[in-house]
Amino acid sequence: MEKIKNIAIIAHVDHGKTTLVDQLLKQSGSFRQNQQLTERIMDSMDLEREKGITIRAKNASFQYENYKINLIDTPGHADFGSEVERSLGMVDGVLLLVDAVEGPQAQTKFVLKKALTQNLSPLVLINKIDRANAQPIKVLDQIFELFLELEASDKQLDFPVLYVSAKEGIALKEWKKEISVEDKKNGFKPLFEAILTHIPSPTVSQDPAFKLLVANLDYSDYLGRIAIGKIFSGKIKVGSPLFSYQKSGKTSRGTVTAILGFKGLERIELSEASAGDIVGIAGLEEVYIGDTIADVEDTIPLPRIEVDPPTVRMRIVVNDSPLAGKEGKLLTARHIYGRLLKEVRTNVGLRVEETDVPGTFEISGRGTMQIAILVEQMRREGYELMVSRPEVIYKADSSGILFEPYELLSVDIPQECLGPVMEMLSKRGGNIRMMRNSQQRVFMETLIPTRGLIGFETEFVNLTRGEGYASHLFHEYGPKQGEIEIRSNGVLVSIAKGISTTYALENLQQRGILFIGPGEEIYEGMVVGEHKRPGDLLVNPCKAKHLTNIRSQGEGKAIGLEPPKIFRLEEAIEFISSEELVEVTPTKIRIRKKILDSNERKKAAIKVGS
Repeated sequence: MEKIKNIAIIAHVDHGKTTLVDQLLKQSGSFRQNQQLTERIMDSMDLEREKGITIRAKNASFQYENYKINLIDTPGHADFGSEVERSLGMVDGVLLLVDAVEGPQAQTKFVLKKALTQNLSPLVLINKIDRANAQPIKVLDQIFELFLELEASDKQLDFPVLYVSAKEGIALKEWKKEISVEDKKNGFKPLFEAILTHIPSPTVSQDPAFKLLVANLDYSDYLGRIAIGKIFSGKIKVGSPLFSYQKSGKTSRGTVTAILGFKGLERIELSEASAGDIVGIAGLEEVYIGDTIADVEDTIPLPRIEVDPPTVRMRIVVNDSPLAGKEGKLLTARHIYGRLLKEVRTNVGLRVEETDVPGTFEISGRGTMQIAILVEQMRREGYELMVSRPEVIYKADSSGILFEPYELLSVDIPQECLGPVMEMLSKRGGNIRMMRNSQQRVFMETLIPTRGLIGFETEFVNLTRGEGYASHLFHEYGPKQGEIEIRSNGVLVSIAKGISTTYALENLQQRGILFIGPGEEIYEGMVVGEHKRPGDLLVNPCKAKHLTNIRSQGEGKAIGLEPPKIFRLEEAIEFISSEELVEVTPTKIRIRKKILDSNERKKAAIKVGS
């Protein structure tokens, strides 16, 4: 047990966690000399590689000077905070990674607060010191202020610091601008030594009975369900009896069929495992994250893993459009609900409920991206479904007053963008709490309702021309504000069914921004573009030019169509209004009205108005 170190790497998104893990594994000798490796080895999901972010927490392990070091790479995006919360229960210390340019961000504060609350030992790494505008000494002062703000103990305030370039594989005990040949030769040696010195070995119970707290779940076609977690007491062998204590009070039984340890990125089968180690155990059919697994019946379970509640919800609906079933294979309510339940078993940050409307399910999470990632995974697996606009989850007190979630939004923008950004924040219900000017940039902290952040990212990128930084974090529930109007323009809605024509689209592009090109299959009620003005406009994108034997004045002129706006899934979900849905299939993302028939929409609007 004294030769084991369990650590999690925590940071804000894009501060370099996965790159750091790559170098730790490479420099510890976890790979062969001639082994072909890709960048961001730990990003195993296609979506992680495409988006450049970590979505799921993952385990790895390496040996250094007879020590076994178990690593957990955690997500940095706020929407996946539940992955961080459950991972911290398995470790005894954390590597807090902070960008030497950006400094501590919103998610840095969130993950550090969770780590300090659990009394974990922090080792601070100031990363990207090789960047031209790095300011590690200033960032160190900001980190110390953050520790003070989070009421860290005296022991936690005396945190060790290393200056790191994860990309170059260099760690320094003291900051210096010029990196010597000796420093490059030592590589991560100072970091390995700091881990052995400052990260404590696991603290385990002296109870001889085996107990493991399930922090993650996996599945193998050969072994079945695999429960991953830290052993808090005792030891376990293959063939031993197993008992899983669930939240409902139910106990399921099984037998250990395999014990899996970690070596580098690979899993290896073990004959036994003991207290302090992080392992995977197969042999239980019914087991959930937060369960306690023991080898004896009638034992006291360990405290369950608790995560912050969801703040955003959306509805997932069975696809009933005229084009349903043409592009996907899995489209019934049974298929969709089964897939959602499967996801909830391994993702403690999501919740799924059936609704009173047949074929409609309500899914709640931390943010739009968390739910959008799930929908994107489903479409790649062959599902067809529809998604509603995100809504915040309100709470009411005993007197019936509604409270809504608020987020602390931090933005770093160019000086010339200050006016437009402040106007946007005001429109979205933001209340600026702090503003700090530097030479050419402005930093602001704003308290803003969560619903004011729906669609914020796209508008922010456009206003700052891609030169702004923004991060947000759940702050608290506060009194509900008035209505926030985010989309001021209407949409172009098709009243025809058929194939879109170049002739019709040439005329329509003068009315707004088109979402479709020529030759696409269209149905009534489908949204084909954004109107330039408020209010929806009914259009016919399938209109063909009437042929005559009379030569027209424009004969022979080339038709110039602007390229259509192609939405990513997250952008489409944030664009739609409460009267619209996003139709998601393996090959297409379409926007449509909930009620396809224009006359029926008018009747419904009159009914709501009355």
